[in-house]
Amino acid sequence: MKPESSIQTDVLIIGASASGLMCAIEAGKRGRKVIVLDHANKPGKKILMSGGGRCNFTNYQVSAENFISHNPHFCKSALSRFSQWDFLALVNAYHIPFHEREHGQLFCNDSAKDILNMLLAECAKVRIDIRLNIDIGDITQTPQGKFLITTTQGHFNAASLVVASGGLSIPKMCASPLGYKIAEQFGHHIWPTRAGLVPFTLHPQDKQQLAELSGIAIDCIVSNPRQQFRENILFTHRGLSGPAILQISSYWLAGEAVQINLLPGHDVVSLLKDQQQTRPAIKLKTLLSEHLPKRLLPVLFDNATLDRPLQELSQTRISEITLQLLQWSIKPNATEGYRTAEVTLGGVDCDELSSKTMESKKSAGLYFIGEVVDVSGWLGGYNFQWAWSSGWCAGQVV
Repeated sequence: MKPESSIQTDVLIIGASASGLMCAIEAGKRGRKVIVLDHANKPGKKILMSGGGRCNFTNYQVSAENFISHNPHFCKSALSRFSQWDFLALVNAYHIPFHEREHGQLFCNDSAKDILNMLLAECAKVRIDIRLNIDIGDITQTPQGKFLITTTQGHFNAASLVVASGGLSIPKMCASPLGYKIAEQFGHHIWPTRAGLVPFTLHPQDKQQLAELSGIAIDCIVSNPRQQFRENILFTHRGLSGPAILQISSYWLAGEAVQINLLPGHDVVSLLKDQQQTRPAIKLKTLLSEHLPKRLLPVLFDNATLDRPLQELSQTRISEITLQLLQWSIKPNATEGYRTAEVTLGGVDCDELSSKTMESKKSAGLYFIGEVVDVSGWLGGYNFQWAWSSGWCAGQVV
């Protein structure tokens, strides 16, 4: 197909993602002709797999503090202009049953398909043209500002180009670096990317020592010098996972240890001293097994310590035991990487985008939304809310 016979459209969106579909819906409502291109064989693949198939689609409590970015203020405008309450209004209009879990997380009662079907129904209302199994080739911008896009299904000509291609997390869901490459082509700075919301792997010695704990979950506070989270940690055959680990992984730096408070909310010193008075003859392992899984105890203490009666514990030993329980230190080997990461940290520099419209400050008519931007949310529906909010904002102006 020759360039002169290219398909004309007002808006071309790269990525049938959460943000891409939201942008398409809003642009379509304004009467814009919109084409969405995606190299996957289905739209919204990450939506379908999210939340264990139930889609943690937003959170009752959303603020800028729930996001990581080199510009922590950038997300505020979009999150306020299209909030969690606005998305909930759409969910309620489609009578999608949902429930709240801990920390304000909202999940579908039935299936993530409910959210995707809602978005596709909204797209159909405004005649959005979604084209799948399509690969992007060259992208150029004419002196008049139009974008010319070469693909495996012909040429496209668009007044506005929206990049909603996502990050690098979960490659089996067709993740690719395309969005970053487009940004770099048009002169944008990309903050280095890495896996976020991802389990830790352990050094061989620690992995062997903790292997017996696989399957155990414990309510803990996991912290490093910059952040802390109280939720479950899960011991796995590969290392450490669970909500608290996924959360802290986004703040973890290679070579750094994390501290784990195994008894949050307990005054361990008082507990040990009180039990010394009331049950002096019981062994330390008997007392601790009332609060922690028995299999964990030999990992924390040697047998001589565990078999010691409480009455034999000195003040110094009590302090040492307390420190181990409240500040158990583990140095991860690495993370599991993009294969299991729920989000990609880093991305297109926010300082080079409009916080109100997501438009590039370097190329008029070019927009970046969703995960490709250097805005990454905590676990709990925040990344979807960023997708809805940033997509909605771009959709008002493209």
